[in-house]
Amino acid sequence: MSALIRYFLAKGKMVAGYDRTPSALTTQLAKEGVVIHFMDDIQLIPDDCKNKNKTWIVYTPAVPSSHKELAFFRKHGFTVMKRSETLGMITASMRSLCVAGTHGKTTTSSMTAHLLKQSTVDCNAFLGGILKNYNSNLMISSRSDLVVVEADEYDRSFHHLRPYMAVITSVDPDHLDIYGTPQAYREGFKKFTSLIRSGGALIMKKGIEITLELSTDVHLFTYSATDDAADFHAENIRTGDGELFFDFVSPELRIADVQLGVPLRTNIENGVAAMALALLNGVTSDEIRTAMKTFAGAERRFDFQVKNDRVVYIDDYAHHPQELQSSIRSVKELYKGRKVTGVFQPHLYTRTRDFADEFAEALSLLDRLILLDVYPAREAPIQGITSEVIYNSVTIEDKTLCRKEELMELLEKEDIEVLVTFGAGDIDRFVEPIQTLLNEKYK
Repeated sequence: MSALIRYFLAKGKMVAGYDRTPSALTTQLAKEGVVIHFMDDIQLIPDDCKNKNKTWIVYTPAVPSSHKELAFFRKHGFTVMKRSETLGMITASMRSLCVAGTHGKTTTSSMTAHLLKQSTVDCNAFLGGILKNYNSNLMISSRSDLVVVEADEYDRSFHHLRPYMAVITSVDPDHLDIYGTPQAYREGFKKFTSLIRSGGALIMKKGIEITLELSTDVHLFTYSATDDAADFHAENIRTGDGELFFDFVSPELRIADVQLGVPLRTNIENGVAAMALALLNGVTSDEIRTAMKTFAGAERRFDFQVKNDRVVYIDDYAHHPQELQSSIRSVKELYKGRKVTGVFQPHLYTRTRDFADEFAEALSLLDRLILLDVYPAREAPIQGITSEVIYNSVTIEDKTLCRKEELMELLEKEDIEVLVTFGAGDIDRFVEPIQTLLNEKYK
């Protein structure tokens, strides 16, 4: 939503709205000119926004239909549209480069935007995370009709897009509260491929098992971190002294000695996909090599908060079992021989119910687990579904259930070497307090 907010501000529009809780992002948006309130109260709607002929209402599916302000706008005949519909309208006349997938899409789309922005090609972008290089999730260009879009599958939002080119990073089942079954989830991606414009392209991770519905003149490419049978892949991967290099191989050329600005093995795969998109849209080999080295990553995507000889603290948005497993393995590889403590806040009762065993398996890779209560977001509680259904199946002995109100007190007593906070809920509110605690404790 914040990328759309910034887009309309850039177009000179007044923007006002509701959010559930204050955050660093809402504080920043207020500084940029947005009028924000945090109580569901019709009286708090600015008077300038109560004229239905001059006001456009945009909402996310996370807002329930019972929301008083949303009900007010609907009752009085305002134009009311989902975020995804609005994004689809804005980008309809542009050449959209859409990155979809259960995980990896924020980093891949952010990398793609950075590669294009740092080249002579340029781009617009609507991203799902704050890109550190630009301190924003929005990019606007006056000279390019390319737009990089993070294509969200939740509530079938990505079906409102018309990609010129698309990437599919993964189709591990998620959002079963919306789709019902893993098969239906994958059918959603099949529908997405049917929306790729004539003459466009699909770049799909090799090995993904979904049925495609492409127009006959849409080009199909595959990519992989290591499989040399893929059209785009990496070779000659080297790591050492905190740096990671590889050679990027495409059907037409090889770019040697690409250095990852965020040197994680998981980013090799994301980088290959982003480089493929950039290459197909005219970015040169030298521009790609330079931009990959300077990519600083997106906030809350394996985001280093404290990093010194005594302690490391990373914050990560991982909230799906596969994401957790990949992130934990990356941490363990980076810091072999050091104790890795993870704080995980499950996101949604339905996701906890549907993937409890998978979450437990991933979290069992940690050396120490602190498990918080489920963050409900848009959902009402489900009887019998709490963090305990995950906790009871975690196989490591060093584990603790903790209410988030007690987290800081617990961390003050912990002997921490490497700490990671995981989750898509309000666990991000603890990042600054934890950062302050660790910097003080491990001077």
